[in-house]
Amino acid sequence: MATQESTTGATAGGGTRTYDVVVVGAGTSGCYAAATIANAGLDVVVVERKDEQEAGHIACGDALKGADKFPDSIPKSQIEPAFTNTDVDHGRFEIPAEDTVLEIPVPGELAVIDRWEYGRRIIEGADAAGAEFHYDTVVKDVRQDESGRVTGVETIKKGTPVTYEADIVFDGAGALSILQDKADLSGATFDTNVQYSQFASAYREIVEVEEPVPWDDALVFKPTERAAGYLWYFPRTDTEINVGLGFQMNEEPMELVDDLKRDVRERAEFEGAEVTDKLGAALPTRRPYDSAVAPGFVAVGDAAGHVNPTTGGGIAGAAYAGQYAAEEAIAAIEDGDVSEAAMWDYNSRVMDHFGGRYAALDVYNVFSTAYDLDDLMALLAALPGEQLAEALYSGSADVGFLLKLKTAIKAFGHWGTIYDLYQTKSLADELLAHYEDYPDHPDAFAEWQAERDDLMDQVYETTGAEPKY
Repeated sequence: MATQESTTGATAGGGTRTYDVVVVGAGTSGCYAAATIANAGLDVVVVERKDEQEAGHIACGDALKGADKFPDSIPKSQIEPAFTNTDVDHGRFEIPAEDTVLEIPVPGELAVIDRWEYGRRIIEGADAAGAEFHYDTVVKDVRQDESGRVTGVETIKKGTPVTYEADIVFDGAGALSILQDKADLSGATFDTNVQYSQFASAYREIVEVEEPVPWDDALVFKPTERAAGYLWYFPRTDTEINVGLGFQMNEEPMELVDDLKRDVRERAEFEGAEVTDKLGAALPTRRPYDSAVAPGFVAVGDAAGHVNPTTGGGIAGAAYAGQYAAEEAIAAIEDGDVSEAAMWDYNSRVMDHFGGRYAALDVYNVFSTAYDLDDLMALLAALPGEQLAEALYSGSADVGFLLKLKTAIKAFGHWGTIYDLYQTKSLADELLAHYEDYPDHPDAFAEWQAERDDLMDQVYETTGAEPKY
């Protein structure tokens, strides 16, 4: 167990603090990681840039898929009071261009939550497990030794420099994390193939309406007039709605925010609505990082691309990623070896649980960038709901010959797009199978990456899309 200097010296007058693990960011993955580490009896601190009152206040769609499957490092009873709507059970796709509303089932337990309340509760859970929290603490740099191993972070707390040293640093700082900009990870397997085009911006408002909405049991999605944008309406309750939009970072955000405000004004159920909260953020719309470990360093949650790229959902995955990474870090510290090889099983566990599925789903995102919005909406309207649900949540779908024929007839005029989609589906299935063979040691990593990249080249050739990676 690490020896710590006085709390007063670090938080009030600057100085250096030493822990077994430093976690940057008090989000889902950071809190579940910290709770797991503290439960094992190691010293862990979570440094959070927000103050204690604002911590946990994060822009989010508030939809939680897999609400019945959460790690136990923070008891589920701790977070359940933040579940405000457990009656949602399907998605509702509004497609105005086709005058169609498509209802699709969502597998697994679904809920809409109060994200700020949830954020406070996971912080309380990690605190109860024994993790320390240092608020108002902004990371400015990453410390590394001569071998390149990450050894800590340099921060500023209300104008005072504070250095944190640790055996392992957890990056839970969210999408486009500053830690990855500051650290030199070129000598590790850690994924540095990260670009703005692989991320989206999100903006959401919490809106109170006067009368219950008629779709309080559904997650509502709607395309914007721009191909790279989409709107959502997620009911926290039948009168409190999370209204938001996501858009690729190469789009003009204010134009898309205007799209959202116009759509809200035109919906009869939002007459007299009152906005009670506004917030924006960035999120990954990419595959999970090929490797999220480096010597003394591990990334979790949004900081490692652990988000379903077709829906933006990532709360449950982030929680499991935090616990998986923490369990591997605990073993590495106990063994006195914090190399990437020692923590490699974290990568394998993520890919086995959800990372492979998310990588396959990313293929459909690539597909969508190469086609006209009207063609895509016509195709979406023609697809049967059960098969669409399979594609959105499992990364694959079983589509027989008769279903292909039925869809092709219904979507007359879009046969070329359909043919390309079926070819893309086959490649997505191959990619999913390849991720099931993710290497169990970094020595085989380069060969695995090369084979994966060959599959992605086929995706680009089939779709005509610009390379994403």
